[in-house]
Amino acid sequence: MTSQTTIDTTGPGDKAPAAPSDAPPAKGLRGHPWFTLITVAVGVMMVALDGTIVAIANPAIQKDLGATFAQVQWITNGYFLALAVSLITAGKLGDRFGHRQTFLIGVVGFAAASGAIGLSDSIALVVTFRVFQGLFGALLMPAALGLLRATFPAEKLNMAIGIWGMVIGASTAGGPILGGVLVEHVNWQSVFFINVPVGIVALVLGVLILLDHRAENAPRSFDILGIALLSGAMFCLVWALIKAPTWGWGDGMTWAFILGSVVLFAAFSFWETKVKEPLIPLALFRSVPLSAGVVLMVLMAIAFMGGLFFVTFYLQNVHGMSPIDAGLHLLPLTGMMIVGSPLAGAMITKLGPRIPLAGGMASVAIAMYGMSTLETDTGSAAMSLWFALLGLGLAPVMVGATEVIVGNAPMELSGVAGGLQQAAMQIGGSLGTAVLGAVMASKVDSDLPANWTDAGLPQLTPTQLDQASEAVQVGVAPVAKGTPEAIAAKIVDVAHDTFISGMSLASLVAAGVAVVAVFVALLTKRGENAEAGAGAAHI
Repeated sequence: MTSQTTIDTTGPGDKAPAAPSDAPPAKGLRGHPWFTLITVAVGVMMVALDGTIVAIANPAIQKDLGATFAQVQWITNGYFLALAVSLITAGKLGDRFGHRQTFLIGVVGFAAASGAIGLSDSIALVVTFRVFQGLFGALLMPAALGLLRATFPAEKLNMAIGIWGMVIGASTAGGPILGGVLVEHVNWQSVFFINVPVGIVALVLGVLILLDHRAENAPRSFDILGIALLSGAMFCLVWALIKAPTWGWGDGMTWAFILGSVVLFAAFSFWETKVKEPLIPLALFRSVPLSAGVVLMVLMAIAFMGGLFFVTFYLQNVHGMSPIDAGLHLLPLTGMMIVGSPLAGAMITKLGPRIPLAGGMASVAIAMYGMSTLETDTGSAAMSLWFALLGLGLAPVMVGATEVIVGNAPMELSGVAGGLQQAAMQIGGSLGTAVLGAVMASKVDSDLPANWTDAGLPQLTPTQLDQASEAVQVGVAPVAKGTPEAIAAKIVDVAHDTFISGMSLASLVAAGVAVVAVFVALLTKRGENAEAGAGAAHI
């Protein structure tokens, strides 16, 4: 890059943001760019890993704690929602007080919350501490990007973000495998306990290596009302989507929350134009590539996280795999993300993000369509093909969209940009689980009564039908104790066939979302403001 474009986020008469002045070269460990990258990678690995590692543990948690399908959803949704609501605020905290401090606090809090989940003996406590995990994880993610942005010179920043994206991608995809090993050979609690030693390592490295960087025009105040409005808007939206299957899409409560989210988003947008130091300067979104990058992250996460939620139940409850076998069957997804991320980084550096991102989302769309064709007896080879294609498509999106968002924002808003990038992904993950969960529930509720009757099974009362539907939504056959073997076999067939029809429809919806994302990817371009941090440190 040979030029620098700064987005004007100041009001009339305010001084334009300035790039940070040159700092002396890093000496030893403290502030060294590559050691900084290693340190933040260890921290964000915990957060990314926990986004998917719990998916493989969900069936064990559900069985051990007697949780309902809706409660299992909240194990995932509570985590994603807390992250999504607080990420942008956390990014602003980093811009104001320094990203080193927020990173270290996030590491300690995340590890402590993880340990508390492992000690929990009720689903309510698990969900509560998952929310705390999300809140502290929110401090980690934008702080990590802020530190990289300030530490690496412009010509190395894309490489650093590529490696950072590879760590997140590998951790996200590797979660089910590690989760499978831990759940099968230890217990579901170990999925959370593992974060404690990792957190200790990240804390020690952070204290020894990280050097704080603050932009000259860093924010000096907080937009409290903006935080409240944005948090309320996102909560209302996701809550409506989660509760819609229970309330019904035509119910007044569902639309009251949806309308409430629209009103709060509108109020937030209006307030941000009036406050002196807004939570999100709306001028950021004058950058079409940055806006496209945010939308792309949301759409990618809807397709990926929403689809993965049902795949784990498909592998374990329909195919009868053990947790570790289910994780191993997702190895093609993990492997392609690990291999594809550095290759995608090199391709994006050479060609720019537009072609790799559009191609990546096209691969995701094809993979999700392929997953809609899975049946109860589909072999491992067919499954592996679609999982590998999904990983290959996700790799350039994880890397490229991050560079597009962070690189198109000015240095003094690097934390906010990092928060936007991660909030987009977490909101997308939460929306994906909620929306595709609603699609699954609706399809099962619609198909199960007829399938049950057509199989010649005994008539169910409305209460029994509701209970059976809830079990089928996670691929479990509602076979009562003492049921004759012949009838039990019919119930299993009906349950699995109905689950497959729901998962197929959900996968097709995810494929449609990915197709839309292809066109959004065409609006992206290389970050124009990466050079703002070039003088912060030298390699």
